[in-house]
Amino acid sequence: MDADHIDQTKVTWNSIAADWDLQVGDDGDANRILNSDPVLWEFAGEVSGLTVLDAGCGTGYLTRKLQAQGAKAIGIDFSEKMIEIASSKDPDIDFRVDSCSDLVTVDDTSVDMVIANYVLMDTPDLEGVMSTFSRVLRDHGIAVVIFSHPCFPQGTATVSNDDGGIAYHWITNYFERQRHVDPPWAHFKSDFIWFHRSLSDYWKAFKSAGFDVLAFEEPRLTMDRYHLAQNQRKLNNSISRPYSVAFKLQKKRIA
Repeated sequence: MDADHIDQTKVTWNSIAADWDLQVGDDGDANRILNSDPVLWEFAGEVSGLTVLDAGCGTGYLTRKLQAQGAKAIGIDFSEKMIEIASSKDPDIDFRVDSCSDLVTVDDTSVDMVIANYVLMDTPDLEGVMSTFSRVLRDHGIAVVIFSHPCFPQGTATVSNDDGGIAYHWITNYFERQRHVDPPWAHFKSDFIWFHRSLSDYWKAFKSAGFDVLAFEEPRLTMDRYHLAQNQRKLNNSISRPYSVAFKLQKKRIA
């Protein structure tokens, strides 16, 4: 992947670090709380006593939750500003400036679990990242990866004023890998850089890096959690829109 893409992506995330901390806070944003975090924790299972790498940790909300549940949590992010904020919130947690593509601060076969929570669509080097995750995981180690649903781009979704129906469309060839720049949204003031790949591209990257797929889910709000939706619109969206996909992967044992 072009080094310029990596540098530009890092500049982007450094520039929005403070705003990102406002977005996710200590418990994650609405999408995480309502939809994907329950699946994340189901896939992760019992983490107490495990060494868990929060890869692309941002300002560290998930790293702190992992540590609170008894994991030996390591949070890495290539954004120095993100790690600065994360470390200021809990200086006792092992936060490191590092890239998911390299993980130079993480030894081979040294972690039990890798969690990449809304990270893979933002990395310029999907195959390199998955290979690196495999390198640092012990045999039969688990990777939990959640990322924006590539089949249903929320940024180009349109909602009908008549019946509330949702239409999705691609501005480019769905099967062609593309670098995208989205305009600011919510309280953000900077553009977002992300990288589109088809769902089959992700699947192939997992397999080529030596992972078996143990579970797959398209997170959505379950009835027992309806009360957490802040309003009717968020409730309707969370039970009808496929915001993300979640995979539970297992590293194959090296013969």
